[in-house]
Amino acid sequence: MQDWVGYPEESAGRAFEDFAAGQKFAHRPGRTISEADNSWFTLLTMNTHPLHFDAEFARHQHFEKVVVNSCLTLSMVVGMSVRDVSQRAVANLGWSDIRLTRPVFVGDTIYAASEVLEVRDSKKHPKAGIVRVRTEGIKACGESFMTFERTILIARRG
Repeated sequence: MQDWVGYPEESAGRAFEDFAAGQKFAHRPGRTISEADNSWFTLLTMNTHPLHFDAEFARHQHFEKVVVNSCLTLSMVVGMSVRDVSQRAVANLGWSDIRLTRPVFVGDTIYAASEVLEVRDSKKHPKAGIVRVRTEGIKACGESFMTFERTILIARRG
């Protein structure tokens, strides 16, 4: 009965060989951000800025309402991309050029899309290759609110 325990030979997701520069992915499903999502994430990560959880304070600030913690939106957008981009990741090698171009508010529904920028062999890891993508966070209204690049070591088939 214990034969199923352990790592499968193949996992879901794209293998290194399935990627090509220029490929585009629209990541679904999206996610509507709740007040609880934002408050819990902000407090769990010990971010004490009241802009993320004090509506009265936020009412007197630039956007006049609570702003969703940008680390939460970054985490959600990365998470949305996993099925299409990094389900078979051996390791995340880095994030770069993170740009927060618009605020996200409680009640906003967000989506993500990625484009493969580069695909190359790994010199250190012959059973994997390196994929670099540019990912964008997009509100349901069509506004882009975030972009970043991510470099991932992805397993080859077999």
